[in-house]
Amino acid sequence: MPRRVLRRPRSDESVLLPHETVVAIRSELAAVADDVVDQIIREVPPYEDAFSGPMGETIRGAVQVALGGFLSLISDRRGPDALAPRSSAVDGAYQLGRGEVRSGRTTDALLSAYRIGARVSWQHLSAKAVEQGIGPATMASFAELVFAYIDELSAASVAGHRDESATEGRLRQRMAERLARHLITGAPEATLLASAERAEWTPPTTLTAVIVPESQAGSLLRALRRGTLLTADLPDLDGAALLMVPDAHDRGRAVLLRAVRDREALVGPPRPWLDVRESYDRVVRARALGLTGDTEQHLPRLVLTADPEALADLRAVVLAPLAELRPAAAEKLRETLRAWLLHQGRRDDVAAALFVHPQTIRYRMTQLRELYGDRLEDPDTVLALTLALGMEEDGS
Repeated sequence: MPRRVLRRPRSDESVLLPHETVVAIRSELAAVADDVVDQIIREVPPYEDAFSGPMGETIRGAVQVALGGFLSLISDRRGPDALAPRSSAVDGAYQLGRGEVRSGRTTDALLSAYRIGARVSWQHLSAKAVEQGIGPATMASFAELVFAYIDELSAASVAGHRDESATEGRLRQRMAERLARHLITGAPEATLLASAERAEWTPPTTLTAVIVPESQAGSLLRALRRGTLLTADLPDLDGAALLMVPDAHDRGRAVLLRAVRDREALVGPPRPWLDVRESYDRVVRARALGLTGDTEQHLPRLVLTADPEALADLRAVVLAPLAELRPAAAEKLRETLRAWLLHQGRRDDVAAALFVHPQTIRYRMTQLRELYGDRLEDPDTVLALTLALGMEEDGS
């Protein structure tokens, strides 16, 4: 519905209401303001407690100023200064809209209050105008101007609400990004708590790090829990974004994994919120290895690649008995030993895994026992061989 446009009578027109009518109506403004506030409290739940005490008095005063400005507008022809009351009222309405954001109320509540204010104000003003003998034609023009004026004030309040929401949103986003960086860079706990308070962010029990391409971060953020932190301003990310999801542990983890399904995402483990750096380090390492999805499904590889140099040294030591063999022979014995370890020595299972005859496995294991001797029965050697050969199938 288009907003009414308020037209002030031109200087060559007679004023809409006689001076004595305006005086009579102005004397009722305090009662009108009281009735407006009382009706809003009764009919709009978000304002039930908001108007008690000093706030109620402030709003009553604002209603009187707004209506007083309107009366001056339609009855005063003294030149440019006549627009001052209207300008003051519109500015006040704009600031009211901004204040409503800081009070946590929506535009729905604000517009409901304006509708009630318009209805109650018109009931009072029209009654006083009729009492003063205003005719039907003038009353119709009076009604049009009253509601156009209140539409103008409500539009100013909505604009104030929108601007303040945008400002607060940007500020809160900056504070949240700063908190995310503090969490990842290892800031002291006192700094983290202060940063969380400035961001109006309630610390959860756990945080889970999730890395996604920047192009997917916005849509994923909207699908995740309220309070998820987002930042792309970290040197390790390189074209990706980091989300830290609150309380995505236990059953919440399944919800998170469903949300990232079909995305190029890596999901770290849940950690106490102050220790989320551990979850972040996990997904960064998994990303470097080219992994995707739930890092909990890649734990063996993450463990075995935690120290590549140590793993290389371990392989060199435990596979030394194969070093003197021809490369092809050494490869066959390595794959046989790996399958033997993984299948716990079950010859038929080893043969099936390698697509060879069980007798071939028997022959190869005889060779391996000659090379390793009793060490193949030693738990420490078996563990070392399992670690050394565990990732060979993946080319690690």
